[in-house]
Amino acid sequence: MKQEKTKYYNQYKRLVGLLGLLLFCSFTINAQKPKYRNVFKEMGYSQKDIDAKLQKAYYDVFEGPNKVYFEEEDSLAYVSDVKNKDARSEGMSYGMMVAVQLNKKEVFDKIWRWAVKYSQHQSGPREAYFAWSINPITKKKNSQGSASDGELYFVTSLLFASNRWGNDTGINYYKEARRILDNMWKKDGTGNIYNVINTDAKQISFVPEGANYKWTDPSYHLPAFYEIWAKYAKDGHEDFYKACADTSRVFLHRACHPVTALNSDYTEFSGAPHPTRWMPPGFRYDSWRVPMNIAMDYTWYGKDKKWQLDYAKRFQNFLRSKGLDTYDDQFNLDGSKPEFILQAGPVKKLRHSIGLVSTAATTALINNKKDSKDFVDAIWNAKLEPYEDGYFDPYFDGLMYLFSLMHLSGNYKIIEPAK
Repeated sequence: MKQEKTKYYNQYKRLVGLLGLLLFCSFTINAQKPKYRNVFKEMGYSQKDIDAKLQKAYYDVFEGPNKVYFEEEDSLAYVSDVKNKDARSEGMSYGMMVAVQLNKKEVFDKIWRWAVKYSQHQSGPREAYFAWSINPITKKKNSQGSASDGELYFVTSLLFASNRWGNDTGINYYKEARRILDNMWKKDGTGNIYNVINTDAKQISFVPEGANYKWTDPSYHLPAFYEIWAKYAKDGHEDFYKACADTSRVFLHRACHPVTALNSDYTEFSGAPHPTRWMPPGFRYDSWRVPMNIAMDYTWYGKDKKWQLDYAKRFQNFLRSKGLDTYDDQFNLDGSKPEFILQAGPVKKLRHSIGLVSTAATTALINNKKDSKDFVDAIWNAKLEPYEDGYFDPYFDGLMYLFSLMHLSGNYKIIEPAK
């Protein structure tokens, strides 16, 4: 009798353990699944108004009288930094990311074809990399070199396109993404050209060329994108990409000021500011993207939530201390006003820029609803239009604004393969 009771008791323990394991696995899977919050709706805005605002932003940037997207012939298109009169790998890849997120296949394909035809190197040490700046009229490369964030966005948007539309509708998106990655891994310094990622530091380089391979730009650090590569690229470097994601998260801890949360546009791999011949350290245009990138990683993967919440609170509090409706768009890292002001095209002036208002608002995805409402209201009430002095940047301001609305309405997601 005693043995029979022991037998049933042991079976009971195993059953309870199995149920516990199943519950744990279920919890873990659910905990890891991203929740794409519609922060605007949480704040009380109607879905109808949210949809209309996002549609108008897309129209303004891609179709309206001040658009930055221009079609050529029947099958080509480019995104232009109109104030600088060029087409950049940054903007081209951003345009593709917008298109794949909003399911605009024709726009995506046209931008990609233009990038391949005029920007991508088809042979030599730079093969499969992109010239970062092209004259869209003459099609001449203003620079042969690459800006590493362009390649990062090109690959990720192509992998998403492969997942969303498949690879048999005219462009094999997966094959194109792999071509960039496979060629990237072949670059060993021949011709002074390297991997986009500094393989020793496991961090993205500012430029995969010469000495610029040995330092970085914090706004290029997108740990969420490396996670995407690890899952969908299937090129045998999965563990490396995951390590890069983790390294980027730790890097951002070091790069962001402990009080203001500001980072320098350029840094060493240690996170310390990196001065260049053209600019002293400071929080400027590139840096606007950092809060948005951190908010994306928080939403998609949530592997560094404690620090990211602290970052969001510090960043929001700093901007509030400068006046939520008046803060400038460039700072020294301690929050003081810089002596050096970086020009935007021909204009050299501090202003309250919609681009920074936009990316700052995405920190609402991290901080709680009550403490972020003023930032969400600020972007909701912002207008993508010329400033009082006539200055207007529909390119960088416009794209940051559009990205922000996508994030805050729950329309910037990991695109998984169709089932």
